[in-house]
Amino acid sequence: MTRPRQFDLIAFDWDGTLFDSTALIARCIQAACADMGVPVPSDRDASYVIGMGLVEALQHAAPGLPRERYPELGDRYRKHYFARQHEIVLFEGTVAMLQALKARNHWLVVATGKSRRGLDEALESVELRGVFDGSRTADETASKPSPLMLNELMREFGVEPDRTLMIGDTTHDLEMARNAGTASVGVSYGAHEPATFEAYPTLHVAHSVADLAAWLSEHG
Repeated sequence: MTRPRQFDLIAFDWDGTLFDSTALIARCIQAACADMGVPVPSDRDASYVIGMGLVEALQHAAPGLPRERYPELGDRYRKHYFARQHEIVLFEGTVAMLQALKARNHWLVVATGKSRRGLDEALESVELRGVFDGSRTADETASKPSPLMLNELMREFGVEPDRTLMIGDTTHDLEMARNAGTASVGVSYGAHEPATFEAYPTLHVAHSVADLAAWLSEHG
Protein backbone atom coordinates (compact mmCIF):
# COMPACT_ATOMS: atom_id res chain seq x y z
CA MET A 1 0.00 0.00 0.00
CA THR A 2 1.15 3.53 -0.74
CA ARG A 3 1.78 5.60 2.37
CA PRO A 4 -0.52 8.64 2.44
CA ARG A 5 1.06 12.07 2.25
CA GLN A 6 1.31 14.06 5.44
CA PHE A 7 1.57 17.36 3.53
CA ASP A 8 -0.16 18.44 0.34
CA LEU A 9 1.69 21.75 -0.06
CA ILE A 10 5.45 22.01 0.48
CA ALA A 11 6.92 25.51 0.45
CA PHE A 12 10.65 26.01 0.01
CA ASP A 13 12.73 29.03 0.77
CA TRP A 14 15.19 29.66 -2.07
CA ASP A 15 18.55 31.14 -1.07
CA GLY A 16 20.44 28.87 1.29
CA THR A 17 17.80 26.12 1.10
CA LEU A 18 17.80 25.10 -2.56
CA PHE A 19 20.30 27.55 -4.04
CA ASP A 20 23.88 27.72 -2.71
CA SER A 21 23.89 31.50 -2.61
CA THR A 22 24.27 32.66 0.98
CA ALA A 23 27.99 33.46 0.81
CA LEU A 24 27.57 35.51 -2.36
CA ILE A 25 24.58 37.43 -0.99
CA ALA A 26 26.52 38.31 2.17
CA ARG A 27 29.51 39.50 0.09
CA CYS A 28 27.25 41.64 -2.10
CA ILE A 29 25.62 43.25 0.94
CA GLN A 30 29.07 44.02 2.32
CA ALA A 31 30.26 45.41 -1.02
CA ALA A 32 27.18 47.63 -1.32
CA CYS A 33 27.76 49.03 2.16
CA ALA A 34 31.40 49.72 1.31
CA ASP A 35 30.32 51.54 -1.85
CA MET A 36 28.04 53.75 0.24
CA GLY A 37 30.71 54.54 2.82
CA VAL A 38 28.81 53.01 5.74
CA PRO A 39 30.18 50.43 8.20
CA VAL A 40 30.50 47.03 6.54
CA PRO A 41 28.54 44.37 8.45
CA SER A 42 30.32 41.25 9.64
CA ASP A 43 29.82 37.95 7.84
CA ARG A 44 27.42 36.92 10.62
CA ASP A 45 25.36 40.11 10.42
CA ALA A 46 25.28 40.09 6.62
CA SER A 47 24.12 36.47 6.63
CA TYR A 48 21.47 37.10 9.28
CA VAL A 49 19.38 39.33 6.99
CA ILE A 50 19.20 36.76 4.19
CA GLY A 51 15.61 35.70 3.68
CA MET A 52 14.12 39.10 4.42
CA GLY A 53 12.87 41.38 1.68
CA LEU A 54 15.64 43.57 0.26
CA VAL A 55 14.53 46.79 1.94
CA GLU A 56 14.16 45.15 5.36
CA ALA A 57 17.49 43.36 4.92
CA LEU A 58 19.39 46.53 4.05
CA GLN A 59 17.81 48.43 6.95
CA HIS A 60 19.21 45.79 9.30
CA ALA A 61 22.59 45.64 7.54
CA ALA A 62 23.10 49.43 7.42
CA PRO A 63 21.02 50.90 10.27
CA GLY A 64 22.93 54.19 10.24
CA LEU A 65 22.12 55.03 6.63
CA PRO A 66 19.46 57.72 6.14
CA ARG A 67 16.18 56.18 4.97
CA GLU A 68 16.16 58.18 1.73
CA ARG A 69 19.41 56.51 0.69
CA TYR A 70 18.18 52.91 0.99
CA PRO A 71 17.08 52.81 -2.68
CA GLU A 72 20.65 53.73 -3.66
CA LEU A 73 22.03 51.00 -1.40
CA GLY A 74 19.58 48.54 -2.95
CA ASP A 75 20.78 49.50 -6.42
CA ARG A 76 24.39 48.94 -5.40
CA TYR A 77 23.51 45.52 -3.95
CA ARG A 78 21.66 44.49 -7.12
CA LYS A 79 24.58 45.62 -9.29
CA HIS A 80 26.99 43.40 -7.38
CA TYR A 81 24.57 40.46 -7.21
CA PHE A 82 23.48 40.39 -10.84
CA ALA A 83 27.11 40.68 -11.96
CA ARG A 84 27.95 37.45 -10.12
CA GLN A 85 24.72 35.45 -9.97
CA HIS A 86 26.00 33.12 -12.71
CA GLU A 87 28.38 31.70 -10.08
CA ILE A 88 25.52 30.28 -8.00
CA VAL A 89 24.30 26.70 -8.36
CA LEU A 90 21.67 24.49 -6.79
CA PHE A 91 22.81 22.35 -3.89
CA GLU A 92 23.74 18.89 -5.09
CA GLY A 93 20.76 16.53 -5.09
CA THR A 94 18.12 19.27 -5.18
CA VAL A 95 16.68 18.41 -8.60
CA ALA A 96 16.33 14.70 -7.75
CA MET A 97 14.62 15.56 -4.45
CA LEU A 98 12.12 17.89 -6.13
CA GLN A 99 11.39 15.37 -8.88
CA ALA A 100 10.67 12.69 -6.28
CA LEU A 101 8.22 15.00 -4.51
CA LYS A 102 6.51 15.85 -7.79
CA ALA A 103 6.14 12.14 -8.51
CA ARG A 104 4.18 11.86 -5.24
CA ASN A 105 1.90 14.69 -6.39
CA HIS A 106 2.84 17.25 -3.76
CA TRP A 107 2.25 20.85 -4.72
CA LEU A 108 5.66 22.53 -4.60
CA VAL A 109 5.99 26.28 -4.13
CA VAL A 110 8.68 28.86 -3.40
CA ALA A 111 8.34 31.43 -0.61
CA THR A 112 11.33 33.73 -0.82
CA GLY A 113 12.72 37.08 0.17
CA LYS A 114 14.01 37.51 -3.38
CA SER A 115 12.40 39.89 -5.83
CA ARG A 116 10.16 38.55 -8.60
CA ARG A 117 12.81 39.45 -11.16
CA GLY A 118 15.50 37.71 -9.13
CA LEU A 119 13.49 34.53 -8.66
CA ASP A 120 12.40 34.33 -12.28
CA GLU A 121 15.99 34.74 -13.46
CA ALA A 122 17.15 32.07 -11.02
CA LEU A 123 14.44 29.67 -12.17
CA GLU A 124 15.45 30.22 -15.78
CA SER A 125 19.13 29.69 -15.00
CA VAL A 126 18.57 26.27 -13.45
CA GLU A 127 15.70 25.23 -15.71
CA LEU A 128 13.21 24.62 -12.91
CA ARG A 129 10.18 26.44 -14.27
CA GLY A 130 8.14 23.26 -14.67
CA VAL A 131 8.87 21.99 -11.16
CA PHE A 132 7.16 24.60 -9.01
CA ASP A 133 3.41 25.10 -8.99
CA GLY A 134 3.49 28.59 -7.49
CA SER A 135 5.64 31.17 -5.74
CA ARG A 136 5.62 34.38 -3.75
CA THR A 137 8.41 36.96 -3.54
CA ALA A 138 8.97 39.69 -0.99
CA ASP A 139 8.28 42.52 -3.44
CA GLU A 140 4.75 41.28 -4.22
CA THR A 141 3.60 40.54 -0.66
CA ALA A 142 4.80 41.09 2.92
CA SER A 143 8.35 40.16 3.83
CA LYS A 144 9.15 37.31 6.20
CA PRO A 145 8.41 36.64 9.05
CA SER A 146 4.91 37.91 8.22
CA PRO A 147 2.68 34.90 7.47
CA LEU A 148 1.09 36.63 4.46
CA MET A 149 3.31 34.91 1.91
CA LEU A 150 2.34 31.45 3.16
CA ASN A 151 -1.28 32.43 3.71
CA GLU A 152 -1.60 33.56 0.09
CA LEU A 153 -0.08 30.32 -1.20
CA MET A 154 -2.37 28.20 0.98
CA ARG A 155 -5.40 30.09 -0.29
CA GLU A 156 -4.23 29.72 -3.89
CA PHE A 157 -4.06 25.94 -3.59
CA GLY A 158 -6.92 25.46 -1.13
CA VAL A 159 -4.68 23.81 1.46
CA GLU A 160 -5.07 24.14 5.22
CA PRO A 161 -2.13 24.95 7.54
CA ASP A 162 -2.03 21.43 8.97
CA ARG A 163 -1.38 20.08 5.45
CA THR A 164 1.37 22.62 4.67
CA LEU A 165 5.11 22.37 5.32
CA MET A 166 7.62 25.23 5.17
CA ILE A 167 11.31 24.43 4.64
CA GLY A 168 14.01 27.04 5.15
CA ASP A 169 17.48 27.88 6.39
CA THR A 170 16.72 30.91 8.57
CA THR A 171 14.75 31.80 11.66
CA HIS A 172 12.75 34.17 9.41
CA ASP A 173 11.41 31.10 7.57
CA LEU A 174 10.62 29.23 10.77
CA GLU A 175 8.95 32.22 12.39
CA MET A 176 6.85 32.76 9.27
CA ALA A 177 5.71 29.13 9.45
CA ARG A 178 4.84 29.48 13.12
CA ASN A 179 2.92 32.69 12.43
CA ALA A 180 1.00 30.94 9.65
CA GLY A 181 0.27 27.86 11.77
CA THR A 182 2.14 25.45 9.49
CA ALA A 183 4.74 22.79 10.19
CA SER A 184 8.38 23.59 9.44
CA VAL A 185 11.71 21.93 8.74
CA GLY A 186 15.02 23.76 9.09
CA VAL A 187 18.20 23.17 7.11
CA SER A 188 21.54 23.79 8.78
CA TYR A 189 23.66 24.36 5.67
CA GLY A 190 22.37 27.87 4.86
CA ALA A 191 22.53 31.33 6.41
CA HIS A 192 21.63 30.82 10.09
CA GLU A 193 23.28 28.72 12.74
CA PRO A 194 21.10 25.67 13.53
CA ALA A 195 21.34 26.42 17.26
CA THR A 196 19.02 29.38 16.61
CA PHE A 197 16.32 26.96 15.42
CA GLU A 198 15.79 25.59 18.94
CA ALA A 199 13.22 28.29 19.73
CA TYR A 200 10.93 27.00 16.96
CA PRO A 201 8.84 23.80 16.81
CA THR A 202 10.59 22.34 13.77
CA LEU A 203 9.85 18.74 12.87
CA HIS A 204 13.42 18.15 11.73
CA VAL A 205 16.71 19.93 11.05
CA ALA A 206 18.41 18.58 7.92
CA HIS A 207 22.17 18.82 7.62
CA SER A 208 22.33 18.18 3.87
CA VAL A 209 20.02 17.92 0.89
CA ALA A 210 20.38 14.13 1.10
CA ASP A 211 19.21 14.28 4.74
CA LEU A 212 16.29 16.52 3.76
CA ALA A 213 15.30 14.26 0.86
CA ALA A 214 15.36 11.18 3.08
CA TRP A 215 13.22 12.86 5.74
CA LEU A 216 10.68 14.05 3.16
CA SER A 217 10.51 10.58 1.63
CA GLU A 218 9.63 9.11 5.00
CA HIS A 219 7.58 11.90 6.59
CA GLY A 220 6.43 14.26 3.82
